Amino acid sequence: MAKKLLALTATIVSLLFTPVFAADRYEFDKPHTNIMFYVNHLGFSDMVGVFTDYDGNFTFDPKNPTDSTINITLKPSGIRTSSQKLDEELQGEKFFNTEKFPTITFVSKKVNITGSNTGDVEGVVTMLGVSKTVTLSVRLNKADYHPMTKNFMAGFSAIATLKRSDFGMKEYIPMVGDEIRIEVQTEGMNIDRKQQEAIKK
Repeated sequence: MAKKLLALTATIVSLLFTPVFAADRYEFDKPHTNIMFYVNHLGFSDMVGVFTDYDGNFTFDPKNPTDSTINITLKPSGIRTSSQKLDEELQGEKFFNTEKFPTITFVSKKVNITGSNTGDVEGVVTMLGVSKTVTLSVRLNKADYHPMTKNFMAGFSAIATLKRSDFGMKEYIPMVGDEIRIEVQTEGMNIDRKQQEAIKK
């Protein structure tokens, strides 16, 4: 009886201290995350904007990447371009109308694997009260322990395109492009493994 109890205890301890690799949760490492958008300006160049105010998380299972998820909330009031005047104009009713619609969200629905380190993440973008399906083309850059912080990290690059007119934002089309290119460069810190390492200590 004592041997069985000892074996059961050992099994429980082993489960508690074994890192969980399935669909671990990650939070954005904001100093190493950039969310940008590009829109054509009169055919001369692409204007660049950056979302500086955002939140979200993702789950990632390297063995079963189709089980991964992404949730992002952007606050367009935090958009920054090369012009403060434009930053202010973008908050108005003709564009993001931030007083009435303070957030933009992306919620993933499905992940399709396209290569050894690439996939398409299909999700729903809600902006200006309108919800549309958008696909993020995602590349896994690296998943490993950070050499300095020792936290387990996963780094991704992602790109998507959408038409702002689909969400009712039609001002200045076609002089200012309808198609918007979104680019995300992010490093995420594994919350679950960090908690497990703290327990081990």
